[in-house]
Amino acid sequence: MRWWKAVLVLATIGGVVTLLAYGFTTDPRAIPSILTGKPAPDFSLTLFDGRTVRLSDFRGKVVFLNFWASWCPPCRAEARLLEQSWQRYKDQGVVFLGVDIQDTEEAARRFIQEFGITYMNGRDPKNRIAIDYGVYGIPETFFIDRDGQITYKHIGALGWETILVKLGDAARGIASTEGKSKDYQAISVR
Repeated sequence: MRWWKAVLVLATIGGVVTLLAYGFTTDPRAIPSILTGKPAPDFSLTLFDGRTVRLSDFRGKVVFLNFWASWCPPCRAEARLLEQSWQRYKDQGVVFLGVDIQDTEEAARRFIQEFGITYMNGRDPKNRIAIDYGVYGIPETFFIDRDGQITYKHIGALGWETILVKLGDAARGIASTEGKSKDYQAISVR
């Protein structure tokens, strides 16, 4: 009878170790969004300048939708690149829209000022927009085509190549099937 208990304990430990090993070797960015290829959930967002916009206001334009927070190291790492990208694409029928989540308004405003961000940004104080988009980590970015369809979801800090390629795909209405891109860069906190 004792050997059955030992086998049961060893089998349980082996199962847990196997599950952990699988989890550690699986890239969480490789999980494709169930929203890719589907209409982007519409929402209303009050911007930091007091205006209110709806996602549907931008139908006919490509939308770069970024979820971020001031305390997030990868968000800080990509902030300048996002502003540079906005400056490059703003006259080409592309809208950049930032949604601040899990943050205070004061900290978010300081972040925007610190990085000189000029594209539209607002807070999602109750995380309702983030929930509708299935955001589970930040930064997360959604590329939305002119018809309002999500063409790609990126988890983590973006690189220039991904922005360039995925904005181009969204402009052509091409939805990506992969769950991650090659130029993702892990950000280390010092």
